[in-house]
Amino acid sequence: MFDRIAPRYDLFNDLLSAGIHRRWRERAVDTLAPRPGRRYLDLCAGTLELAAAIRQRTPSAWVGGLDFSLPMLTRGAAKLGPDAPPAVVGDALRLPFADRTFAGCTIAFGLRNLADFAGGLAEMRRVLEPGGRLVVLEFTTPPGPLFRKAYHLYFHHVLPVAGGMIAGDRTAARYLPESVAEFPDGASLAALVRGAGFAAVRYGYLTRGIAALHTGVRA
Repeated sequence: MFDRIAPRYDLFNDLLSAGIHRRWRERAVDTLAPRPGRRYLDLCAGTLELAAAIRQRTPSAWVGGLDFSLPMLTRGAAKLGPDAPPAVVGDALRLPFADRTFAGCTIAFGLRNLADFAGGLAEMRRVLEPGGRLVVLEFTTPPGPLFRKAYHLYFHHVLPVAGGMIAGDRTAARYLPESVAEFPDGASLAALVRGAGFAAVRYGYLTRGIAALHTGVRA
């Protein structure tokens, strides 16, 4: 599915979120607080939007991206620049990196795509060095009842039709609301992050709860 929609993935995100997803990614970079000369990994990197934002913020940092879809990574490769490390095709549940390799690990709109949320979080902890920071940016269900009702109307009825036209793939457009509906809410995801062994776990809502930003530190 992701291979099929790679040519229109960025357009899909921009139009259906009115560009808000870019501000969410900037918040994720703020939370990561990348430092010069350190190593960072972006998982389920897609077309490398978040990896590019991290690299732009801290050009001397080593920023790697991993995704299981080669067409998605190929589509975004130019965003990182010619001197960036090559993105890696791989499985987020079996990361091809040694223990304690990275100062920070990010995953944006990708955790809900994993077959095993807890297993993915455990792998992220494994490759983080002590004190390394995890940042998870993901869609969630708005907590406010009135806004949630309007959001569900758009997300479950308008988005699948409009998204199918933009992406040229109605199956992919339906997948987004279906996968979000099955994903843990903010508090439940925070509990999963703690259960994976992270300390100082916090989360907050973005844009009235359309998305949530979770953070944790590898003890």
